[in-house]
Amino acid sequence: MTRRLAEVAKKVGVSEATVSRVLNGKPGVSETTRQAVLSALDVLGYERPTQLRGERARLVGLVLPELQNPIFPAFAEVIGGALAQLGLTPVLCTQTKGGVSEADYVALLLQQQVSGVVFAGGLYAQADAPHDHYRLLADRNIPVVLVNASIADLGFPGVSCDDTVAVEQAWRHLASLGHERIGLVLGPDDHVPSARKLAAARASGELPDEHVARAMFSIEGGHAAASRLIDRGVTGIICASDPLALGAVRAARRKGLGVPAQVSVVGYDDSAFMNCTEPPLTTVRQPIEAMGRAAVELLNTQIGGGSVTPEELLFEPELVVRGSTAQAPRS
Repeated sequence: MTRRLAEVAKKVGVSEATVSRVLNGKPGVSETTRQAVLSALDVLGYERPTQLRGERARLVGLVLPELQNPIFPAFAEVIGGALAQLGLTPVLCTQTKGGVSEADYVALLLQQQVSGVVFAGGLYAQADAPHDHYRLLADRNIPVVLVNASIADLGFPGVSCDDTVAVEQAWRHLASLGHERIGLVLGPDDHVPSARKLAAARASGELPDEHVARAMFSIEGGHAAASRLIDRGVTGIICASDPLALGAVRAARRKGLGVPAQVSVVGYDDSAFMNCTEPPLTTVRQPIEAMGRAAVELLNTQIGGGSVTPEELLFEPELVVRGSTAQAPRS
C-alpha cells in the first residue's frame, strides 16, 4: 500500500497524503487532482478502490493496425498530444500479426473503464471483417471516433480524408503528363477507402478491370501488384498508400524500368520520409493534424455528454508533386 501511494504520488506530483485522501474518498482535494490520481492508478496498473470503480477512467484507447506504415505513428502523435491537452491519457493499442486482436484490445479497454476509443485504421473499414466488438462499445455507450472511411451501419462519428478528391488529383496529374494507361494498386475488395478510390478513378477516365490490382498494405504487396500492372502495359500507377507506392517503384526497377522515365508512381498519405526516397515520391497528402484534432474534439464532446452527428467529416487532401512522376514515355 505504501509503495502504491508513493508511486502514484510521484506520477501525479502530489503528496502521498493527497493520494490517500482520494483513495479513501475524503474531501479537500480538487476535482482535477482527483482525476489525475485516478488516471495514474489506471496507467500504473493498480486497481481502483471498490467505491471508485464505477467511475470511468480518464483514459482513451487509441487503436492502430500497425506502426510500420509511418502514417499511423503520425496520427498517434497528433491524437495523443490533443488528448493530453484535455487531461486525457492515451493508451496505445497496436495490433500484431498472430498477436492481440482488435477485439482483444477492446475487451481490455473496457476492463480499464476507458472514457472513449479512437480507431485510426482497422476492421471498421472492411465490410467482411468481424464487427461485434464495435457493437459492444455502442451497447456500453462508450464514445468512439473512427478515422478514415468505415462501413455504413456502425453509426459512429468519423473523420476521413476525401478519397474521391485524392484520386481525382492524382489522375489529373498523370493525365496531364500524357499517361493514357493508368492503373491502380488498392487494398482488399471489401476495403471501403479503396472502393471509394476505385469509383473515383472510374469516373475520372478509362480504367479497364485489368488495370486494377489488389494487395495487402505493404511494400511487398505493392511490388507484386504493380508488377502485374506493368506487365499489362500501365505507365502511370496510383497507389492507395505510400508503402504500396514504394513497392511499385521497386517493381519497376526489378524489371529494368526507370522511375519516372518509363513508369510514374503516385502514393497516398505523404507519410514521413517520402521526400527522402529515390526518387522523392509524388503523393497525395492527408491533412493529419486537422483530422487528428477533429477526431479528438468529436470524442471529447461525447465524453462531456454532448451529442455529435454520426455523419463523416471529409477533409481535403493535397497533391504533392515530387520526382516519381514525369511525362509518359513515347510509344
